[in-house]
Amino acid sequence: MSCMNSLKATAGAVLVALALPAAAFAAPGAAAPSPEIPQPADTAWPGGTIALDIDASDVRRGLYRVTETIPVAPGTQRLTLLFPQWLPGKHGPRGPLAELVDLRFMVNGKPVTWRRDPFEVYAFHLDLPEGAREVVANFIHTSPLQSDEGRITMTPEMLNLQWEKMSLYPAGHAVSKIRVRPSVTLPKGWTPAVALEGEARSGDRYAWAETDYERLVDSPIFAGAHLRSWDLGHSVMLSAVADSPELLSLAASDQAKLKALVDETLLVFGKPAFERYEFLVALSDRIGGIGLEHLRSSENQLEPNNFVKWSDFDWDRNVLGHEFVHSWNGKYRRPATLWTPDYRTPMEDSLLWVYEGQTQLWGLVLAARSGTQSKDIVLGAIAQRAAALADSPGRAWRSVEDTTYDPVFAARKPKPYASLARGEDYYWEGALVWLEADQIIREGTGGKRGLDDFARAFFSYREGTRPTLRYTRDDVVRTLGEIYPYDWAGFLTARIDASGRPAPYAGIEKAGYRVVFRDEPNPYDKATMAQRNSLSLWHSLGLSLSSDGTVSSVRWDSPAFAAGIVSGAKILAVNTQTYSAEAMKRAIAGAAGRKTAIELIVQRGNSVLTIPVDYHGGLRWPWLEKIGGKQAGEAGLDKLLSPRRP
Repeated sequence: MSCMNSLKATAGAVLVALALPAAAFAAPGAAAPSPEIPQPADTAWPGGTIALDIDASDVRRGLYRVTETIPVAPGTQRLTLLFPQWLPGKHGPRGPLAELVDLRFMVNGKPVTWRRDPFEVYAFHLDLPEGAREVVANFIHTSPLQSDEGRITMTPEMLNLQWEKMSLYPAGHAVSKIRVRPSVTLPKGWTPAVALEGEARSGDRYAWAETDYERLVDSPIFAGAHLRSWDLGHSVMLSAVADSPELLSLAASDQAKLKALVDETLLVFGKPAFERYEFLVALSDRIGGIGLEHLRSSENQLEPNNFVKWSDFDWDRNVLGHEFVHSWNGKYRRPATLWTPDYRTPMEDSLLWVYEGQTQLWGLVLAARSGTQSKDIVLGAIAQRAAALADSPGRAWRSVEDTTYDPVFAARKPKPYASLARGEDYYWEGALVWLEADQIIREGTGGKRGLDDFARAFFSYREGTRPTLRYTRDDVVRTLGEIYPYDWAGFLTARIDASGRPAPYAGIEKAGYRVVFRDEPNPYDKATMAQRNSLSLWHSLGLSLSSDGTVSSVRWDSPAFAAGIVSGAKILAVNTQTYSAEAMKRAIAGAAGRKTAIELIVQRGNSVLTIPVDYHGGLRWPWLEKIGGKQAGEAGLDKLLSPRRP
């Protein structure tokens, strides 16, 4: 676990490296880089513009067939091509190299032998014949067809084309200095949506104006047989693809809420760094789930009926505001250690509690202010996550700052005892820390200032700059102090860097609410359990169950844990009754205040056991309750969630 001094030293070293006039960028933190791969220099690729042509028409088999023509400078004898590994927004080495298959290279119509780098397997070395002027690479990117193979990006109705998954780039140059001319062939009659410029169509082949590789990777495509777009104002569009055309119906009142989301976000963050913006939305449960930020667009998967049954899917819409905020926080402005000149250089995630944590808070706030989510859903979501964090024994040994490294080494895989291990808690605990900061500012300024003022001062576009404008922890502390003088360095050190912290309720309570437990689920818990056909008993028995009684997770040191119940086990019966969610809830309610244990018949592998669970606290789900009740009037959290538009 790093300390404040080491954070400052790391940030300082990065800034010094960036200030050097040398042509090559340093790669801090890279472990034993291959001696054969040149470091990325801030110079243009001398060969010229790369032509990247993708045939994405084979949706039946889920194949993207790639032809990439890479011009080389005269006299080039050695070419090293890289497959993107460290990707912005993924916070770890996520490049799906295993899905790149049937790789072949040609020069002047003749095959060129290639070899993979033995140290860095994302690199391919080619020895070129004399007189080579261009290299043609042919390969296939295989979209997963089942979720256990990876994220599905292509179905018979739609696709989500991400350029970094189906392209190589030359080593030795910053990705912003590599020019690319992209084109894609789609299935007959399909329409694309993308934040690239200069679209030209010839039949089913679409081409876009030449751009740099960094912007290309930051500009994914959604395309489908059924696509519809809505104008949300301020040069912002929402383009949605769906499993069937009837899902693309959006009531005018609901479109107005999406427009309000754009309005409210601009009121907070001010001038954006984009000329135009595309919300790319897949209304589908067949394509893989995603919520991923880009400067000029975002990739979002929503449940199929999200638009046509708007109120039923209130819980499912927070991703839109979250990813939109990232255009300012994460894409235009980014932690210095998260900026890299290419997709080979490792990223350092220690400031994700700003990048993701503050964005998480703004996603909630802007959803409530715009009406894209109801206030009750937002309050329920806060209650659920705050209570889960409070009940996480992993807090005793692991700091929020340390969880920022989770995406690198845990790779977002399920964990056997997630409550003890902790996961990417910088999202939600970061949000609660920023809520507390907002309330400190509001209290100290008599309500004249708040986190809105920090967001505008810190993230608003500055004339004469271009993405990415980098920042350090000291920059965050300094700007907070300009909004309201306070010991912000000490505040953040205590809440972010230290382990063994108390329940993260301080911001909620400063904002006039408290976490309480009731015997029925809050609106957010109720909606998510209904959608997933699951039962969360996290704060009572300490486990979560699927519809058939299979245990999906167990809280460390909970009554279920003490009884020896583990994930993967299946509850067959409760107090002699066949398992059902209702039978389980009746048993828990019936044991409240009594001495008789709840009796479960549990199957684990080939064994069937009768297990008593000694729990008598009744059903418990978290809620946010206003301190002092309704008669207390408007609380700080109420004010934060209230619309800013006139």
